Amino acid sequence: MTSHAALTDLAGNGIKKLWSVSDFAKRYRLDGEEEARLVSLLGRFATEQDLLINASRAPRYRQT
Repeated sequence: MTSHAALTDLAGNGIKKLWSVSDFAKRYRLDGEEEARLVSLLGRFATEQDLLINASRAPRYRQT
């Protein structure tokens, strides 16, 4: 069964922040190779959620 949704009920719920992939890579300190992979996968702009899910960063191990 379907129902009608009023626009006032949906206002603001579907808005997602768009990021430039290069800005995201700088903020999260991703290397150039990872930035290029994200651009080829998602394009020059993507939602924050998509970038966080698809980004991978090499672990930083402690030097003892």
